[in-house]
Parts: sequence; C-alpha cells; structure tokens
Amino acid sequence: MSLTGTWHYRRSLASRVTLLTAIAVGVTVTVVSLASYVTVRTQSIRTLDDTLRHRAQVVSQAADLNQSQVSAVLASASDTRLIYIDLAIGKQIFVIGNRDLRAGTVEANVAARHRGYSCRTVSADGQRYRMVAVPGETRGTAIVLSQSLEPTDKMLGRLGLVALFFGLAGVILAGLAGWGVARNGLRPVRRLTEAAENIAQTEKLEPIPVDGNDEIARLATAFNAMLGSLSASRDRQRQLVADAGHELRTPLTSLRTNIELLAQAAGSDRLTAQSRAEMLDDVQAQIAELTTLIGDLVELARDEPVSAEPQSVELSEILDNAVTRVRRRAPGVRFDVEAEPWWVTGDAAALERAVTNLLDNAAKWSPEAGTVTVRLADGTLVVSDEGPGIADSDLPHVFERFYRSTESRSMPGSGLGLSIVRSVAERHGGTATAHRAASGGAELRLVVPGSARPASDDAAAAAQETGAAVSPVS
Repeated sequence: MSLTGTWHYRRSLASRVTLLTAIAVGVTVTVVSLASYVTVRTQSIRTLDDTLRHRAQVVSQAADLNQSQVSAVLASASDTRLIYIDLAIGKQIFVIGNRDLRAGTVEANVAARHRGYSCRTVSADGQRYRMVAVPGETRGTAIVLSQSLEPTDKMLGRLGLVALFFGLAGVILAGLAGWGVARNGLRPVRRLTEAAENIAQTEKLEPIPVDGNDEIARLATAFNAMLGSLSASRDRQRQLVADAGHELRTPLTSLRTNIELLAQAAGSDRLTAQSRAEMLDDVQAQIAELTTLIGDLVELARDEPVSAEPQSVELSEILDNAVTRVRRRAPGVRFDVEAEPWWVTGDAAALERAVTNLLDNAAKWSPEAGTVTVRLADGTLVVSDEGPGIADSDLPHVFERFYRSTESRSMPGSGLGLSIVRSVAERHGGTATAHRAASGGAELRLVVPGSARPASDDAAAAAQETGAAVSPVS
C-alpha cells in the first residue's frame, strides 16, 4: 500500500467522508465554473465579432468614407478603430484610429479575394483588440474594424473571481455539510464502537439499543446476537468448569485421604493386610473414575464435527464390541441383543463410545440378574433396562452435562456419559432421546442416519435400476 493510501486510512471515517465530500464538490464546482467561463468567453467574443462584422458591412456600403459619415455610423460604438485597405494603391487608410494598430496579411487576403471575412485578436499599444475585416464595395478593398477587448476581459475577470469565490464557499459549505452528515450518520457506529470498547474493558456482554431498520441497525442487531452467543458460550464454559471442579473434587479428596492413610501406616502394623488391600482397591477405583471423568471432559470439550474423511462403519459390529466390553464390567446383568445391519458414515471410535455409554448406563441401573434389552433396527438403537426408570421431571435433563437425578447422586458416575451420547449423535446428524420403558425402566434411543447396505452396494443397486452395466469384481 502506498504512503498516500496509508495516510488516508489512518484518518477517522468522519474526516474521510468530509474530505471526500469537499473534494467531490470542489471538482464539480471547478468543472462547472470552467465550463461557464469558457462558454461566456466564447459567446462574448462571438457576439463582438458579429457586431463588428455588421458595422463593417454598413460602413463598406457608404459611398464616401469621410470621417464624419463613418463617425455617424459608428456613433454607438466605443473605442472602435477603422482601417480602409486599398490594394490598388497598396495603402492602409486610417479613417478612425492611429497607426499603432495595423491590418495584416489576413485582412489583405480578404480584400484580394473580395469575399468572406476574417476575425482575429491582435495587440497594440499594450491592449488587446478584436479585428474583423469584410470586403469593400470595390474589388481589392476591405473595411477593417477593431474594438478593444478591455471591457470583455474585465467582465471575464470579474466572472472568474465570482466563480472562484462561490467555488471556495461551496467547498467550505460542502465540507461543513459532510462533517455534519458524517457526525450525525455515524453516531450509531460510534455508539457501537464505544460498546465494543466497553465490552473489551469490562467484559460485560450487555446488548446495545437498536434504533431504526437501516444497515447500522442491522449491524447492531447482529452485534447483539453475537453478544448473546458469547454470553451463552461463556456461561456454558463457566458451568463446565464449575461442574468439572465439583466432580473432580470428590474422587481427588477420597484418593488423597486413602493415600495419606497408606503413607502413615507404612512400616507399621496398624493396618491389616485386608484393610490395606481394600484401600488399594479404593485407590484403583478412584483413579479409574478420574480417568473416565477426564476422558469424558476431553470428549465434550472437543466440540468438533466429524472428520473431513469419514469412514463407512457397520453399527451392529460396533454394538457387538460394546456389549462384549460392558458384559465384562457387569457380569451380573443379562443382555438381550437383536441387531440388524446398519451402515453409518462417521467416526467409529465416537460411535462406539456413545453406544458403550448407553449400555453402561443401563447396566448401572439394572437390578442384580436383571436384563438389558438392546434392539437395533433401521438406524434406531433402543436400550431398555429393568431399573426404577426416569422420573418425568428428569426426562428433559437426562442428556445435560453433569446432570444427575436425586436417586443417582449416591451412585458412581460423573453425569457426562449421556451428554456424550447426545453430542456424538448430533455430530453425525442424529438424535438421542429418553423415555420410560414398558417394563417401568428407562428406555434410551440413539438414532443415526445411514443405510441398510454399504455405500458401494447402494451404488451398484442404483446402477442396476437405471440399466447401467456393473463391472464384476475380479
């Protein structure tokens, strides 16, 4: 960028509007004034030429060119000079005027041709004259009239001064008007700027008032919408930090207590082997709980879409892997699984995490020797348990982060598992909902869009339907 451009953009918007307005008006006034000056000057000279030519023709028709007769003809003219050219005698006769002003070759040519006329500007005795020549009555003669341009020049000079004065006045008034318009029109922009600066200094995400429905009002409305989104995001962030701190405090406190007891009892017989083993088991369980909680937090904090190169995965295979894993963690619970093939394009690891969380939740709430019913059909995974079910007041909040019902506060868990399920479902274009099962327990549903056949099979079927030939796979 040039230095001029840099200087221009370093100025305030109001000053730029004022400067550009003044320049635009100045250029316009200059062009109009110049055009007016040229037009008036041309018209004045043309009028003077026509007048001089008419008078010269009247003089040429006089039979006798004595000074008294000519003076009578030219009585209405001021500062007019007359020259009679006679080529036969090769002289210029100064009827009116002096010898300082002489005709030239142009006027002699008019006399020689004895037709047409000539007009030109000459200088003599320090003044400018307009000289017009017309043929005389006799061939080889010409009547030359000249008149001083001093009145015309004075009139044009006054016109130029008036144009300059009004032009400067117009530029000044345009600058003042531009400044006023810029100040008044940019008031919403200044208010928006002050609000943004105040937010940057105080971090108070308060909306600004919106007046009218013009572009500035739309900008203010969009700015308020952005503030609302920022405020909601900050509230969610604060809530996440507060909830995470609360959830991490309990296992960390228990873990620190057990480690301190083990450290104090080291080298002494105050703890039996059984008590020491129980404490170590508690420590391992708390470490596992912390690991799970941190993994859940990381999963939720990612908040990123599916990979740019998603994979085609079979949801029933993911379900089989998840059931196998959960069965090992809950050997006292029976799993009744029926699954149909369902192909999904997405993140296999995230989908397996979501399915595992659904099964873990059902196993946690199932009674001893209870049955968890799992059905997968047409992209809908339904997991039902035989537990106490979900209260109607808790149904809308089941998938919220860190939400735990009154009955679940005494049970292990962070309240993040089901929120991860909803997050994964939304990232894959699906949904996650909670209901009451017919058996009285909880029924959780995960719906993920996909197809009953792989993408390659769908392409082959489409080609067959349209009559296209499908090449066999070698």
